[in-house]
Amino acid sequence: MAPKKKQSFEERLAQVEALISDMEAGTLPLEDAIKRYEEGMKALAELEKELASAQQKLTMIRQSADGTDEEVPLEVE
Repeated sequence: MAPKKKQSFEERLAQVEALISDMEAGTLPLEDAIKRYEEGMKALAELEKELASAQQKLTMIRQSADGTDEEVPLEVE
């Protein structure tokens, strides 16, 4: 059996969006809705961690006043 391929950020986000859609439809039994809510919250927490990590890695190079290059964090608005 082949190892399970890690899903991309976008694939996991789409799964969370599908969970939300299912819950908003209001057709799930309460027990299933609670289970999906828990799954969605766990997945969102993992996605937020990954996004924060990616934002930390993003830097931009700017030239300082004395002409040397320095790395500074990318400002997120």
